[in-house]
Amino acid sequence: MLETSGRLLKLLSLLQARRDWPGGTLADRLGVSPRTVRRDVDRLRELGYPVQATKGPDGGYRLGAGADLPPLLFDADQAVAVAVALQTATTSVDGIEEAALRALGTVRQVMPARLRHRVDALQVTSVRRTEDRPRVDAEVLLTVGAAVRAREVLRFGYKDVVRRCEPHHVVMWGGRWYLVGWDTDRDDWRTFRVDRMTPRTPNGSRFTPRELPAPDVATYIAERFAAPEMPCTGTVVLAAPAAQIMPWVRPTDLVEPLGDDRCRLTLSSWSWVGLAATMGMFDVELEIEGPAELREAAIRLARRYTAHLDR
Repeated sequence: MLETSGRLLKLLSLLQARRDWPGGTLADRLGVSPRTVRRDVDRLRELGYPVQATKGPDGGYRLGAGADLPPLLFDADQAVAVAVALQTATTSVDGIEEAALRALGTVRQVMPARLRHRVDALQVTSVRRTEDRPRVDAEVLLTVGAAVRAREVLRFGYKDVVRRCEPHHVVMWGGRWYLVGWDTDRDDWRTFRVDRMTPRTPNGSRFTPRELPAPDVATYIAERFAAPEMPCTGTVVLAAPAAQIMPWVRPTDLVEPLGDDRCRLTLSSWSWVGLAATMGMFDVELEIEGPAELREAAIRLARRYTAHLDR
């Protein structure tokens, strides 16, 4: 069973996580009796936290909003999550570097020593790849997010054209920020790169959200950016350990260890010749297992190179 102070911290964390909690559910999560939960709630109220009782079959609790709410407390996992989030936020959003550092310093100062030491041990160096993962201006991101929340039609410049859409979700995918919305001019769903958007004011009228053409936004984005299925798949055995090959293949490719110095590699490509060329890039001895189309493509590629060198 948790000690009283630790249990109060856990209880406060649970109350912050969702709006309403049945008393019995809280008791189960904390491993205590409903009577103990009632006593702990009274202790939180004495500390200034506005915990409200809710009606129901067995009663429940809700953490209300209030001007006198004391500083929020963090458990160990929350402290680490906050530290990581603040140290990595600057890799994709411009204009928040100083604020993120100040926020991390503020959070650190109010933490107990044991959590402060844990956060200090986690020093993250964030390096962004400027060539393919541009950062988003913080004000643009806030403007877009506010339109999503207010359900207001958003007007913005995009590739030198003024666009209008009903914004539904702001999503981060592959290191980039996207807006998912209903394009009112094209009468269809679209995704827009937020770093390429220049919002225009004021926003348009309010709208009733449409239903996404997918169970949820995560599924929609995954389907939207899914890699096309490659028509050609082949297998070779390479004279190299699997650990040497794995860093250079895609997550969808298959590398099977066959010992300390051999591995089987299965790849896909848009053409058999392209696949044969890819198989040869590892600069090791190889044995083509199949299919026949891959062997024939390798022969054609070898003849092409030989003819060129002969000339």
